[in-house]
Amino acid sequence: MAFTLLDWSAILGYLAITLLLGLYFRRRSGNTTEDYFVSGRNVSWWLAGTSMVATTFAADTPLLVAGLVYTQGIAGNWLWWAFLLSGMMTVFLFARLWRRSGLMTDVQFAEMRYAGKPAAFLRGFRAVYLGLMMNCLILGWVTKAMIGIVGTTLGPEMQGWRLLTGISNALSSVFGPVFSGTDGRALIICIFFLIPFTGIYVSLGGLWGVLWTDLFQFILKMAIVIGVAYCAVAATGGMGAMISKLGALQAANGASDPLAFLPDFSRGIASEALWTLPVITFVVYLGLQWWAFWYPGAEPGGGGYVAQRIFSARDERQGLFSVLWFNIAHYALRPWPWIFTGLAAIVLYPGLKNPESSYMMIVNEHVPHAFRGIILAGFLAAFMSTIATQLNWGTSYLVEDFYRRFMKRDGSERHYVHVSQVVTLLLVAATGYVSAHLVSIRSGWQVVLQLGAGTGSVYLLRWYWWRINAWSEISAMTTALAVTVALNWQGMWMSLLNRPDFFTGSGTVIFAKTALTTTLATSLVWILVTFATAPEPNGILIAFYRKVRPDVTGWGPIAALAPEIVRTHDLGRNLWCWILGTVMVYAALFGVGKLLLRHYGLGVVLVIVSALAAWQMTRELARTWVSSDIPSGSK
Repeated sequence: MAFTLLDWSAILGYLAITLLLGLYFRRRSGNTTEDYFVSGRNVSWWLAGTSMVATTFAADTPLLVAGLVYTQGIAGNWLWWAFLLSGMMTVFLFARLWRRSGLMTDVQFAEMRYAGKPAAFLRGFRAVYLGLMMNCLILGWVTKAMIGIVGTTLGPEMQGWRLLTGISNALSSVFGPVFSGTDGRALIICIFFLIPFTGIYVSLGGLWGVLWTDLFQFILKMAIVIGVAYCAVAATGGMGAMISKLGALQAANGASDPLAFLPDFSRGIASEALWTLPVITFVVYLGLQWWAFWYPGAEPGGGGYVAQRIFSARDERQGLFSVLWFNIAHYALRPWPWIFTGLAAIVLYPGLKNPESSYMMIVNEHVPHAFRGIILAGFLAAFMSTIATQLNWGTSYLVEDFYRRFMKRDGSERHYVHVSQVVTLLLVAATGYVSAHLVSIRSGWQVVLQLGAGTGSVYLLRWYWWRINAWSEISAMTTALAVTVALNWQGMWMSLLNRPDFFTGSGTVIFAKTALTTTLATSLVWILVTFATAPEPNGILIAFYRKVRPDVTGWGPIAALAPEIVRTHDLGRNLWCWILGTVMVYAALFGVGKLLLRHYGLGVVLVIVSALAAWQMTRELARTWVSSDIPSGSK
C-alpha cells in the first residue's frame, strides 16, 4: 500500500522539528568547544539523563530485543540487563568523581591521571581508536538496522522513484551489487540523506541541539513502540490468549518456558533447548560482563557519552541524578513493549530463520496502515538520536584529544568549533562506508564486546587505587585486541593442525568461552605489567587526588603527602547505595513484568520491594550530601 499524504506529512514534520532545534541552538553552541561539546556545563539532570536513554534506544534495539525473546525467551535479555550492575556503580561510585574532574572528554583522563609520553600516547590512541574506529563500527551496525527498516517499510514506494533508481544503477556499476535492489536503495537513503541530515543538525546545534532533539525523539519513539506492542498482542487474541498459546507451544516442543525471567538451570551448563539461555552464557553475563567489558553506554566506571552528559551537568548532584534517571528509565521503564512484541512474534510467526525480522513483520502486517508514516518517523527518531550522540561524542575525541592536543594547540575557540563541524561531516562519510560493508548487526556488536573484554577492571580501579599507571591501561587494551584476533583465527589453526576445536557449541556458548579466555588473559597481563612498571610520579598523583578527592582507602600513600585535603570515607556508603539502587531497578523491572503477565501477587511484592529500596537509597543519598566536605552544588 502506497504512503499517503498523512504519512509523508508525519515524516516531513519530524524532520523539520529536528532541523529547527539544531538551528535554534546554533548560536548557543557556536562560541566555544565547551559550549559545543558539554553545553557550557549547565544542563539539568532530567535532560541529560533522558538524552542518554534516547541514545541507547537505537533503530536496531527493538529488532535485537525481539530477536532475543524469539530465540531465548525473556531470559535472553540478560545480555543487556546484566549491565545494570555497571550502570548503578557509575551512579554512586563514579559520577561525582567525573564531575569533579572538570574534563571535557573522558579520554582527557589519561593526562590528568598519568604522566609523560605513555599518558600522551594513551590519550591520542584512545581518541582515534574510540572516536574513529569503534565509533564508526557502532554507527555502522545502527545504520545496518535502519537499512532493513527503510527497505521493509518503503520497499514498494522506492520502486517508483526514478531518481533513486538512477543513483542505484550508477553506484552499482561502480561499487557492485551493494547498492542494488531494495536494500541497496535503502542504503542510499540512509548514507546519502538520513546520516548527512543528522550530521547537519548536530554540527549546527552541538550538544545543546542533541539534548533537546533527544528529548523530543524519546517521547515519539516510546509512543510508537508501545503502540506496536499493543497491536502485536492484540493480533494474538489479547494478553491471556497469547500466554495460553505460548504455553501450548512450550508443551508441544518440550521446550523451556519463554516467559521465565531466568534460564532453565535444570538443562545443563550449555543447554541449547528452545527458549532458554545457556547457563554458561548467563554466568558470563551476570558474573563477568558488567565489570570486565567495555561497551558504549555501559562502560565500567562510566565513560563515553555517559561521561559527556555528566560533564555537561550543572554540578555533582545533577550529574549523579542524570545517570540515576538514565538507569531507571533504561532498565525499568522501557523494555516491556519490545519484549511483548517479541513474545507475540513467537505465536504469530513460528519457525522464522531471521528472528530479528519479526518486529518489522508485525509493523507491516498488524499495525494499521494509517500509522505507517508515524511508525517510520519513530524509527527515524531512534536512528537519529543514536547517530547524533555518536557523531558529537566521536568528534569531541578527534578534535579535543587528537587535533587540538597533537596537531594545532594555538587555534582560537571559533577555529576549533569550525573544525568540529567539519570532522562531524567526515564521520558521516566514514559511517556510510562502514555500514555498506558490515555483514550484520550482530557481527558489529560482537566485535565491540570482544575488543573490550577484560579491560573494565582497569577502568574501575584507576579511580580508587593509586598504583594503576598508564601502562596498565595500554597493556589491557592491546592484550584484549591481540587475544580477540587470535581467538577469531584459532578455528583455522586447529583445522590446519587436525586438532579438535576447543571453542565449540552455539554462538552464545562460543561467546561465553571466548569472553572468559580474553578476560583472564587481559587481567593477568595488566596486573603483571602494573607491578613490573614504576608508579606514576607523586606530583601527578597528588594533583589528581586533590582535584577528584577519591575515597582514601586505596590512596593511603598519596593522602599522606597531601595532609591538607580532608580525607574522604564514602566507599562503604556508596557501595550500599549501589546495592539498593540495583535492587530497586531489578525489582521494578520484574515487578512491572509480572503485573503485565498477570502474576499479580508476585508483581505487587516486587513493586513494594522496589519502593522500599528507593526510599532507603534516597535517605542514604541525603546523608551523603549533608556529610560531604564539599557543598552539593559545587562546580
